[in-house]
Amino acid sequence: MRVFEHGARLGLAVAAILAGSLTFAAPANAATPASVCGSGYRVIDTHNLGSLATIYLLYNGRTNCAVTWKTAHVGTKTAVMVNLGIWGQNSPQVDDGWFAYYAGPVKVDAPGKCIGWGGYATPPNSPNLVGWSSPGPSHCG
Repeated sequence: MRVFEHGARLGLAVAAILAGSLTFAAPANAATPASVCGSGYRVIDTHNLGSLATIYLLYNGRTNCAVTWKTAHVGTKTAVMVNLGIWGQNSPQVDDGWFAYYAGPVKVDAPGKCIGWGGYATPPNSPNLVGWSSPGPSHCG
């Protein structure tokens, strides 16, 4: 019985050491901005929102697509937004909410026109956002 107790204690000690050495990585996002926009899209511009996220602007030859892609707190739902519209019109496409990986995609057909695009991201449990919008007409054509 004494041998069993000693062996059980040793086993528990080894299990505790092994459990303490395990690290848990943040969940990986298997998607990419291009894959969430769809086939044929390529990145034509980006804007970093500090360390929190990157706004991606993509194009497929006719349609623009925008995504705000989280680079921090990935897997944790935080407030994230992306918008995209034809410059001068008051009806941009917007995706705004609490997301674990990205906001979007939002799309707009704008052949021969200029667009405006932007977005924001926040850290967890914070009202402080980091945002950006194109300061004027962008990617005309």
